[in-house]
Amino acid sequence: MQAYQIRSPGGTAEMARIAVPEPEIGQIRVRIHACGLNFADLLTLKGTYQDIPETPFTLGMELSGIVEKIGDSVNNLAVGDRVAVFSGQGGLAETGVFDSSRAIRIPPEMSFEDAAAFQIAYVTSHMALDHRARLQPGETLLVTGAAGGVGLTAVEIGKLMGATVIAHARGSDKLQVAARAGADHLIDDSEDLRARVLELGGADVVYDAVGGAAFKAAFRACNPEGRLLPIGFASGTVPQIPANHLLVKNLSVLGYYIGGYMKFRPDLVRQSLTHLIGWYQQGLLKPHISHLLPLSEVADGIELLRNRKATGKIVIRISE
Repeated sequence: MQAYQIRSPGGTAEMARIAVPEPEIGQIRVRIHACGLNFADLLTLKGTYQDIPETPFTLGMELSGIVEKIGDSVNNLAVGDRVAVFSGQGGLAETGVFDSSRAIRIPPEMSFEDAAAFQIAYVTSHMALDHRARLQPGETLLVTGAAGGVGLTAVEIGKLMGATVIAHARGSDKLQVAARAGADHLIDDSEDLRARVLELGGADVVYDAVGGAAFKAAFRACNPEGRLLPIGFASGTVPQIPANHLLVKNLSVLGYYIGGYMKFRPDLVRQSLTHLIGWYQQGLLKPHISHLLPLSEVADGIELLRNRKATGKIVIRISE
């Protein structure tokens, strides 16, 4: 079968032909239909991601497909089930073997493409805003990188949680995407972010996927007892936080990494995903997929991510 793999440490990713894997105890084999791309895939390619598997490995952190074989001791899924898998790796292939605990059935009305775009971005934002920041109705949420893969879901979820949402992004096209997702106020990257947020009454919660100057400006625009979530560093600059400034406004900076929860509290991840799928079934959430590409064009999809040319999600269609 075909798989998009990194074959050696520090090597480049390339299409390879590998053997079809067999499921072991507690595992399922999935015929993969679609795989979502994530900014973390870029970090994995650079060798800077927090959790990089031993080589060789197949890229692709979230996928959807049909269970075609189960290993011993699997009792939560059956052959023929339509599933989404929070895989961590292995999604950019025609077939993959995964722990059954990482898979969840998807409802008939959810397409494979939506399921592949759904998991990491929505669960990241939901757990960040609900479990970590405890966002409350009536509070003001600032989202930087608001048209990106996770930022756009933070806009949607923040609005559903009853917050007033300020979206920060680069260019009118991206800001309009955020507006359609429910943003109440729009701030272009060319504007003075701190001044504009303060004009709007300040931020109670900051969801920052950019880092660098955007984080610094957002930090200074927080209200007393504001909570900041450093989600990612798309700018390439990891912000340094002046601890003495935290004291003045009694601010909290909340570390958050979804991969960590997959290891020490996977039950929370599953609860979040189940809740979000319920919202999807009610028509309250709809993944924004700006590019849908075949497996043969996965390198093009990664370049779109690298150059920040996409809004929402890029999904690779593996099979119909």
